[in-house]
Amino acid sequence: MNTATPQRILVVDDDEALRGLLTDYLTASGFVVDSAVDGTQMRERIASALPDAVVLDLMLPGEDGLTLARELRRSSDLPILMLSARGEEIDRVVGLEVGADDYLPKPFSPRELLARLRALLRRARGSGAGAAAAPNHVHRFGPFSLDTRAWRLTRDGAEVSVSSGEIELLRLFVEHPNRVLSRDNLIDRLKGYERDAFDRSIDVRVTRLRRKIETDPSRPVYIRTVRGEGYLFNPLGESA
Repeated sequence: MNTATPQRILVVDDDEALRGLLTDYLTASGFVVDSAVDGTQMRERIASALPDAVVLDLMLPGEDGLTLARELRRSSDLPILMLSARGEEIDRVVGLEVGADDYLPKPFSPRELLARLRALLRRARGSGAGAAAAPNHVHRFGPFSLDTRAWRLTRDGAEVSVSSGEIELLRLFVEHPNRVLSRDNLIDRLKGYERDAFDRSIDVRVTRLRRKIETDPSRPVYIRTVRGEGYLFNPLGESA
């Protein structure tokens, strides 16, 4: 008998019909679902019961989704799946830059949302096959230490605030040092679902990660760009 506690999802959207649809669908899929129409209700729901992930609409009354995503990212590492009726690439990039882990343009199928949400939750739990199989789960580079079992990044012993998407990307880099990983390779490993040919989420996530581990993000020494091929992680940094 499965006695695992169901994971809790918070849906923040002012569209009553969509909130109801997602609540019913995610509940039927085994989740406990709370909902909110704006930032005020979102804070109330989180204070009452901390969710495992947040589905957050970009266009909300009062504070918009970008503002709320920034707030959530400053205070927690909760996985954030952002929704928007505006599917232009610039909106998606901005959403990812402020801290969302993934972005889904409307209209979408509930099945795709469920697949993306489960992928975010798997990364947040650190239960990926690569992490479980790693014989050495602590990786050190420069002043940093990444524990792929505890899903924790520290710098000189002090914890660094990173999202689940950022830490999953870093895990892939540290487990494949001095090897060029193409954008397509990284997207396939990290996302595991259908994507479009212009998906730039990996580039955005690399930019966010560089801001946290590079002394000068404009001249990275750990996560290096190999023009026309992808990215290469060099654990030796500047000494290489």
